[in-house]
Amino acid sequence: MVGTDVDVEWAGRGHFFGAAALAMQRILVDNARRKKRLKAGGAHQRVELTEVNASIRGPSVDVLAINEALEKLEQQDSRKAELVRLRFFAGLTLPEAAQALGISDSTADNDWAYAKSWLRLQMSDSDVPENKS
Repeated sequence: MVGTDVDVEWAGRGHFFGAAALAMQRILVDNARRKKRLKAGGAHQRVELTEVNASIRGPSVDVLAINEALEKLEQQDSRKAELVRLRFFAGLTLPEAAQALGISDSTADNDWAYAKSWLRLQMSDSDVPENKS
């Protein structure tokens, strides 16, 4: 809505960063879905000529798979899911995310370790085709 003035009352840093992380997640997921549509090229990947000789590539992130796994984690433990959103989508450090959530650094560290492992397992399980025998 361009041109509308919306005054938002933030309940604190945690509320602001939580909203920002959720907005960024939605933007990235919508963009990933748009790119996967057949009209936008479907399964074809665009390769820039300047990237053809690149020998080192960073890790590829499947935003849709992360979003799906994050939705499952949200049902199981909303605090851990919010921590992942703050770290992954808002780019907060672990101490910043802990402060935003109002939890100790050690709790955030434990939650982060659990969430990373849980998400990794969920995402690797989704890569394995189901046995339909």
